[in-house]
Amino acid sequence: MYRFRDEHGRVIYVGKAKSLRSRLNSYFADFSALHPRTQTMVQTAARVDWTVVGTEVEALQLEYSWIKEYDPRFNVRYRDDKSYPYLAVTLNEEFPRVMVMRGAKRKGVRYFGPYSHAWAIRETVDQLLRVFPVRTCSAGVFKRQHQLDRPCLLGYIGKCSAPCVGRVSPDEHRLLAEDFCDFMAGNTGRFIKRLERDMREAAASQEYERAARLRDDVRALERALEKQAVVLADTTDCDMIAFAEDELEAAVQVFYVRGGRIRGQRGWVVDKVEEVTTADLVENFLIQAYGESESVPREVLVPALPPDADAMTELLAEQRGGPVHLRVPQRGDKKTLLETVARNAHEALKQHKTRRASDLTTRSRALQEIQEALELDEAPLRIECYDVSNLQGTNVVASMVVFEDGLARKSEYRRFTIKAVEGQDDVRSIHEVITRRFRRYLAESEKMGELDTLGDPDAGDGAEGDGGEEGAHQPIDPETGRPRKFAYPPQLVIVDGGPPQVAAAQRALDELGVDDIAVCGIAKRLEELWLPGEDDPVILPRNSEGMFLVQRVRDEAHRFAITFHRQRRSKAMTVSELDSVPGLGPSRRAALLKHFGSVKRLKEATPEQVAEVPGIGPRSAEGIVAALHGASVPARGTGRRDTGANGAAENDGPGGTNGAGGTNGAAGTDEAPEAEGHDGAGGGQGADGEHGGKRT
Repeated sequence: MYRFRDEHGRVIYVGKAKSLRSRLNSYFADFSALHPRTQTMVQTAARVDWTVVGTEVEALQLEYSWIKEYDPRFNVRYRDDKSYPYLAVTLNEEFPRVMVMRGAKRKGVRYFGPYSHAWAIRETVDQLLRVFPVRTCSAGVFKRQHQLDRPCLLGYIGKCSAPCVGRVSPDEHRLLAEDFCDFMAGNTGRFIKRLERDMREAAASQEYERAARLRDDVRALERALEKQAVVLADTTDCDMIAFAEDELEAAVQVFYVRGGRIRGQRGWVVDKVEEVTTADLVENFLIQAYGESESVPREVLVPALPPDADAMTELLAEQRGGPVHLRVPQRGDKKTLLETVARNAHEALKQHKTRRASDLTTRSRALQEIQEALELDEAPLRIECYDVSNLQGTNVVASMVVFEDGLARKSEYRRFTIKAVEGQDDVRSIHEVITRRFRRYLAESEKMGELDTLGDPDAGDGAEGDGGEEGAHQPIDPETGRPRKFAYPPQLVIVDGGPPQVAAAQRALDELGVDDIAVCGIAKRLEELWLPGEDDPVILPRNSEGMFLVQRVRDEAHRFAITFHRQRRSKAMTVSELDSVPGLGPSRRAALLKHFGSVKRLKEATPEQVAEVPGIGPRSAEGIVAALHGASVPARGTGRRDTGANGAAENDGPGGTNGAGGTNGAAGTDEAPEAEGHDGAGGGQGADGEHGGKRT
């Protein structure tokens, strides 16, 4: 075991290693290869001391003790993302009390939960007090009622056994409290069976009032059980642990299953101030969560085994006082439930980031940090990020996402199909995408300038356009009545990649003569920001709001690109006989299939019947029928189109009313001739839900 200390002697990191020499060499051998967080730790450390222990179990125990004692800033620390209430039974008192409790756990107190809401605990307790009338009052109330020799209201209505006035002895009251704990721990069957037996005996003895009261007690216990979902076999006692993580943070969720029912749920969100794997996170969590816990279950299910699973299992078994099984479920109900826990962890991490991003002060600080780090003249109120996605050089696509004032503007997202680049060449792809986007921006700017000189009242004045779901403010093109797609320039362009990608983006801007837009790249491994022509990267603090925003932008661009790539790849794998018909675009293929139901019925149709489909003219119908029956079809001229109601681009021409590049066309990129469902200019309601602003 070793401890890094700073110049003031404070412990800043606790670690363990079988070979201290090799571990320390990993910190100091190649400083430039370290993660920025580890670099900060090494730069902060002034000295290191160590302690030799005999076994891995002793190392884990000492690690927990040191983390609890020193609270080192560079260790992963599990802190609640909120305060969870527990149902507590104070067995350390003469007359145990049932209560809602938060905060640190106390010795001698039995805890159940945690619960999501305190009212859920109170509802459960209210049902159980009919059967187990345990004291719930505070010490002050208990003392006052004892002095008055008069029970409180709960004592009068039968929801307290009134030990304050001696109705029950301390031993009898403790037995009630222990039965309450047994029921909450999952031993429910014997209590319900006992009450049902007593109810039948009372009915047989014609004690109908007592039988009715016992019947109501049974129903109260059943209602209390209904609030807890049955998920596994009755004998199952386990904790299910799952993680959701990114480079900066990790969210962990735990489901507590007792007697086959989910008895509680708890979550944490932690900063990853050191570079750790999922297995390391599991080990750190188990050490901190069960270090002093008295409720270690028989089974702990995790997404990955810790580095030394045997030692951790032995430690948990010592803590429990019995065998503990630590494993990763591979199949069945337990694996399914662990997947549910993982979804909860992903949702918790997403909500945490959303709360953080929705704060105006936080976003302003993030933009200011980016401005200072990149030495920009003004805060980057509009940021565009580009990412390239492909599979071994096939179906190469790129994405452009837009963030304004630190928030995503999905109505202005664009996607690109890369056609000029063959193979896996991200550098050339970035150059092509930046060129196409800003060539279109220059063309739009020039057109707006011409309209301004003609005195057009709608041109160049920032008029609102139908920007989709979020109501983006875009200049209106007076010729088409639609928003201009690339009229606004960003203050900052971010590309996903290192120096080569940044250089390609800057070269594309230089070739176009655009010199007032800043460019940077973010490298995935070390989260560095690279500027054009710089030998050293810019390092933002790991936990800074600026880094958080840059990563959100990059991750959104990556998500958007890979989604489009998967759509393209899936589409390429689906081959239809209609794909080989010349001049038949996606919209008209869809219209034909919708009208006839199948290709087989379409083959049986006459040209006149095909011409009845909206958007299909007589000449097109003859060509479709001829192509499906193997006859030769005359070649059509480039740019020819059928402008029917649902007309799509034929060859290279832009589409009709609802075709690619039309009013409701799919969100596209810069050049309408490359449309046909891929790069058509995006309308207000894009065919792809996220890209045009609405889901369809």
